[in-house]
Amino acid sequence: MDHDSSPPTVSSKEIYQTKFDAGTYLGYCYQPAQSPEQSDNWRFVKFVLSHLSRTFSSGQYKGQRLIEVGTGPTLHTVLSACAHYQEIVLSDYTEVNRRELEKWLRSEEGHFDWGAHMQFVCELEGTRTPDEISAALRQRVGRVLACDVTLDNPFRPVVLEPADCVLSSLCLEAACPDRDSYRRSLAAVVGHLRPGGVLVLIGDLGENYYTVGEQRFPVVCLSRDFVEESLTQLGLRLLDFATQTAENREQNHKCDYEASFFLVARRNMGPA
Repeated sequence: MDHDSSPPTVSSKEIYQTKFDAGTYLGYCYQPAQSPEQSDNWRFVKFVLSHLSRTFSSGQYKGQRLIEVGTGPTLHTVLSACAHYQEIVLSDYTEVNRRELEKWLRSEEGHFDWGAHMQFVCELEGTRTPDEISAALRQRVGRVLACDVTLDNPFRPVVLEPADCVLSSLCLEAACPDRDSYRRSLAAVVGHLRPGGVLVLIGDLGENYYTVGEQRFPVVCLSRDFVEESLTQLGLRLLDFATQTAENREQNHKCDYEASFFLVARRNMGPA
């Protein structure tokens, strides 16, 4: 075959900047289940919210600053955390996702309704109302930054002070083309943790792709062993690792993940 006849490669960055539809993603993945095919998505959301609530309600993890790397258009991951950190920094690569976050933070017309997620968290914790969560989020989210996890400093040119907690969900495996780049991006993320700070990482195992509407997005296939080994090499101590196995994987035409995971790991004290 003539080499020049090969289709041009399109980077993951370009696909997300031009093809990712935030509204379709939110409507399919984060609305409370409206149809049987959405039930596994809502099951995933409840798995994540339950573990986030348990983690932050324990009182072990709190401080001045939390950074979320690759927030996407979603706010569910910081609903429990916002009660325990004074400053929250959100970030994403795509402008459309950052705009979606700002619409909610500014109470603009047409923003996504996170009320069901807040109500679920309130029922788990029994200490706050959805209105109190909303007020805390709008008060404590100080910045929504552009973020590129393929860079040594994902927030370049902004330089952030080390955080007490760094959180990332479904980001690195979607942004990176292979395991080596995943590990480099994870190192950049961990680099924003102060010694003794905690990493909260949420992702999928055994996944190769997911779709939003008709657009398919590639994913680095992760295993639990690879994730744990990567954390150890980067000087983190695993504190919690929970998984939830996918249901009806063979019938799921939107993605092919085997299980979701939620982990908490602490960066070792001492020199970086």
